Amino acid sequence: MDAQYILNSTETYLQKCVAPRAEIIDSDSEALKTAVSGLEDRSLLALRVPQKWGGAEIALEIFYQYQELTARYSGALCFLQTQHHSATFMLANSDNEMLKSTYLPPIAQKELLLGIGFSHLRRSGNPAVTATPIKDGYLLSGKVPWVTGFGLFQKFIVAAVLPDERAVFGLVPFANVEREYGKIVCSEIMQLIAMNSTNTVTATLDNWLLHESEIISVKPVGWISENDTKNILNFVPGTFGCSRAGLDVIAAAAAAKNSPFITAACQKLEQKLDRLKQNFQQSQHSSKAEQLALRAQAIDLAVRCGHAAVAVSSGAANGVLHPAGRVYREALVYTVSGQTKDVMEATLARLIEF
Repeated sequence: MDAQYILNSTETYLQKCVAPRAEIIDSDSEALKTAVSGLEDRSLLALRVPQKWGGAEIALEIFYQYQELTARYSGALCFLQTQHHSATFMLANSDNEMLKSTYLPPIAQKELLLGIGFSHLRRSGNPAVTATPIKDGYLLSGKVPWVTGFGLFQKFIVAAVLPDERAVFGLVPFANVEREYGKIVCSEIMQLIAMNSTNTVTATLDNWLLHESEIISVKPVGWISENDTKNILNFVPGTFGCSRAGLDVIAAAAAAKNSPFITAACQKLEQKLDRLKQNFQQSQHSSKAEQLALRAQAIDLAVRCGHAAVAVSSGAANGVLHPAGRVYREALVYTVSGQTKDVMEATLARLIEF
C-alpha cells in the first residue's frame, strides 16, 4: 500500500469510528477489540511485516506518523497496537525462518495478533523468568509482571534469562494453559488509571517448554540496555499524539466558549508541539543526551496539554467520560512507557526547571 494511502485510511477510520467512542474504548475491552478489528480489517496491523510475507513494510518515518495519529484519537488503541507491532517487528527480524513462515503470513492475513512480555529484563536483581536448557529447547519458569492484551492477543513474546545471563525470546500462548510440559497462568486483569481496556495481566510460567521451533532469538548479556539506548525516541510519536489530543479538547473549548485567551493558549501550545516535531525529525542522529532531553520535553508538553484541557473544561472535566480527563491520564501513561533510569532522570530534570 502507498504510504499516503495508509495514513489517510488510518485517519479517516480513527475520526469516524474511534474518536466518537474514545472514552468507552478506554475502559471497555470489547469496545477496544472492535476498534482493533477495524485497524485489522484495513490491513493496518501488518505495517512492520516484510512484503515477502504479505505485510506493508512501511518506512519508520511513516510508522511514526501512524503512531501519532492513533494516539491522538485513542491512547488505549495506540498502546495495544504498539505492543503488536513491536512483536511483529521482532519476529520479522528473527533468524528462525520456519517460525517466520509459520506466523508472519497469518499476521498479514488478519488471523493473528501478538503481545510482548520482556520489560522485566530492565529490572535488577534475580531474573523474573529463567530458562533451563534441555534437549529440544528450554524450560521457562517465573513471573512475567506485565503483559498487555489478555483476551485480545493470541500469543506473546516472552523473554527468559539463561544461566549464562543471556536472554532467550520465544512465542508462548497468551492464555491459561496446562500441559504435560508445563503451564501458564494469567492473573486477574489489572486496574489501571488509564487504558484499562488493554487487559494487562501478570503471567506465571511453570516449567513451560519453549520448543526450539518457537524460539525467536537468543540475545547477549546487556541487550535490553543497548536496545533501550537505540530506541529512546520510540515513544515520542505517541506522546506527540497525546499532546495533539489535548489540543483538540482545548480548541473545542475555545470555540464553545468564544474565548480569546483559550484560543491564544492553544496556539502557543501548538507552536511548542510544532517545534518539538521539527526537532524530532532532525534527531535520529543526535546524541543520547539530546534524545533524552527531547523525550523529556515531549512528556512535559503532553502533560501540560492534558492539564490545560482539564483547566479549560472546568468542572465538566471531573466526569468519568470527559475527554480531558482521559487525555490527562494518558499523558501520565506516556510518562512511564518504556521508562529507563535515563528517561526517568531526564524527565525529572525537565520537571524541576522553573
